[in-house]
Amino acid sequence: MTVIDIRPTTPADLPPLEALYAAAFPEEDLLPLVRALLAEPSGVMSLVAEEGGALAGHVAFTLCGIEGQDVRAALLGPLCAAPDRQGRGIGSALVKAGLEQLCADRVTAVLVLGDPAYYGRFGFAAGHAIAAPYDLPPEYMAGWQALALSPDGALPQGRLEVPPVWQMPALWLP
Repeated sequence: MTVIDIRPTTPADLPPLEALYAAAFPEEDLLPLVRALLAEPSGVMSLVAEEGGALAGHVAFTLCGIEGQDVRAALLGPLCAAPDRQGRGIGSALVKAGLEQLCADRVTAVLVLGDPAYYGRFGFAAGHAIAAPYDLPPEYMAGWQALALSPDGALPQGRLEVPPVWQMPALWLP
């Protein structure tokens, strides 16, 4: 089995990341979002996975706030693994490495809009009291999930406050 190395993203990773996202999401143009996240001077943890010397995956976690609360939250996304390497634990390794770092950084909660079956493996669950930054259509509600990272396992309540890079309604609506 090939070892998966997880490391912070560098500027030199942008061209292979552009190719990776285009291959993994041919019907969805995530490149403007990925470029914007990588250009953020702070507040974004971006990790890549290398397997066999090749870039095999990427994840970003953006620091956010919760309206009316004095807590730190993070938004997970996007997450990507090379199509020919999916199902080999690359995405899981990236998510776990990011969650470990967020715990160490005392982030209280992590939010994601994604597949409940996939993210549920990490403890994410729907039905919490943190609202998305935009009103989601009913068919997206099961995908809006949270994971408590606080020692007491409690989630704050309120609306997620996202930085400008995430303040485009098109990122949240069909």
